[in-house]
Amino acid sequence: MIPALLAGRRWTSLRLRLLIVFALVALTAAVSASGIAYWLNREAVLTRVQEAALGDFRQEMQNRAAALPVDPTPEELQRTAELMAGSSPGYSVLLVHEDKGQQVFGAAGPDSFRLADVPKSLQNAVDDEQKSTTANDAEYHMYWQRTKPRGNPYLVGGTRIVGGGPTGYMYKSLAQERDDLNALGWSLTIATGLALLGSALLAQAAARTVLKPVQRLGDAARRLGEGELDHRLDVSGTDELADLSHTFNKTAEALEKKVADMSAREESSRRFVADMSHELRTPLTALTAVAEVLEEEVDDVDPMIAPAVALVVSETRRLNDLVENLMEVTRFDAGTARLVLDDVDVADQVTACIDARAWLDAVELDADRGIVARLDPRRLDVILANLIGNALKHGGSPVRVSVVVEEEWLVIAVQDNGPGIPQEVLPHVFDRFYKASASRPKSDGSGLGLSIAMENAHIHGGDITAANGAEGGALFTLRLPMDVGKVIAGDEDA
Repeated sequence: MIPALLAGRRWTSLRLRLLIVFALVALTAAVSASGIAYWLNREAVLTRVQEAALGDFRQEMQNRAAALPVDPTPEELQRTAELMAGSSPGYSVLLVHEDKGQQVFGAAGPDSFRLADVPKSLQNAVDDEQKSTTANDAEYHMYWQRTKPRGNPYLVGGTRIVGGGPTGYMYKSLAQERDDLNALGWSLTIATGLALLGSALLAQAAARTVLKPVQRLGDAARRLGEGELDHRLDVSGTDELADLSHTFNKTAEALEKKVADMSAREESSRRFVADMSHELRTPLTALTAVAEVLEEEVDDVDPMIAPAVALVVSETRRLNDLVENLMEVTRFDAGTARLVLDDVDVADQVTACIDARAWLDAVELDADRGIVARLDPRRLDVILANLIGNALKHGGSPVRVSVVVEEEWLVIAVQDNGPGIPQEVLPHVFDRFYKASASRPKSDGSGLGLSIAMENAHIHGGDITAANGAEGGALFTLRLPMDVGKVIAGDEDA
C-alpha cells in the first residue's frame, strides 16, 4: 500500500509534470522543425537533381537525337544513345524508333534500361500529340515521373522530337539523393533527441529554481503543523514566490500570537478550575461532615424540616462529586494524570465495582474468571462506575456487562434496558457537561462522568464507543490493551 502511495505521489509530483511539459513542448517543436526542414530539403534536393537531369536530357535530345535521319538504323540509335549518356554521366538513355511497324531501340548508360521500365502512363503522355496554338507551339512535351522499381528510387523522363524522329527516355537513379536524405533524417533525429535532452536539463534547472522555494514553503508549513510556530521563511527577491513567503511569515506570526493567547487563556481557565476545586475541598469537607450528622439525625428532626435536610445531604454529596470530577479533569488537561499498573483479574474487578456501589441486584455480569490484564485498577473502576452508573440512571435495569478478549484487546460491553440514545445525541455523549435533555438541567449528573471515562480509556491506549444495541438500549463498548505497559513502551520508542 505504501509503495503504491509513494509511486502515486511520484507520478503526480509537480517536478515530474514540469519535466513532462517541457519535454512535450521541446519534442513537438523539434519534431515540427525537423519535419519541415526535412521536407524542404527533400523537395529542394529532388527538384534540383530533377531539373538538372531533365534539362540536360532535353538539350541532348535537341542536339543529338534531332540530328538523326528520319529512319535511323539501330547502329545510329545506339551510337546516339551512347553519346547522350556519355555526355552527362548519371542517367541512362533509351531511344525508340518505329520502323515499318517494328520498334528499333538504342540504349546506353549505367543502368539496364528497357521500355518496360517506363510507366505506361508516361509512355502515353509522351506519345500524345498536342494541337499547336498561340499558347502551345510544340506538338510534343517532356514528361517525367518518379518510380520505385524493385524498391529503388528512379526518375524517368521522356519526350519526342518535333517533326519526326525517335522517342527518347532517360532513367536516372535517385539512390544517392535517398542516402543523403536518410543521413539528413538521422541528423535531424539526433538533433531532436539532443533538443529533448536539453529540454529535460532545462526543465530540471527550472524545476529546481521554481520548486525549491515551494519545497521550503512545504517544509515550513509541515513544521508549523508540528507545533514549531516560531519557524519563519527567509524572504529574498520580489517575485510571486517572495510574496508568498512573506504572506506565510505574516500568517505564521498571527497564528503564533493567536495560539499563545489561546494557550494563556486555557492555562488561566485550567488554573482557575484547579484552584477553585482545591479551595472548595476544605469547606466541602466540613459540609460533608455536617451532612452526615444531619443524615444520622434525620429521623429525630421535625417532619417539616426532614425534606430540607435530605436535600442538603444529597446536594452536598453531588457538589463533592462535582469537585472531585473537576479536579480529575484538570489533571488530564494538565497532563499530570499517571497510570499505576497492576495485574488485574477483570471479572473480580468488575464484581468489586458493582458490589461497592450496591448494584448487584441491578447488574447482570457475563465474565469468565482468569482473564488477567495489566492496567490501572483504580482508573478501570472509575470507567466501569461511570458506564454502569450512567446505564442505570438513564436506561434502567437490568444492565448487562460482558467481558471478552479479542486478540490483544480487552473488550467490556455495558448495555442497559432503556430506549436507547437518540441519533443526534450519539456524537456528543462524551462531551463535557453535555446533557441530552434540556428539560433536565438540574439532574443528578454533572455531565463529566462519560468524559472522565473516555479520558481514562485514552490514557490506557484504549477507547470507548457508544451505540444502540440490536435489541434496544444504549450500548457502550470499552476496548483496552491486555498489557498497557507494552503499549506505553511502544509509544515512547516510536
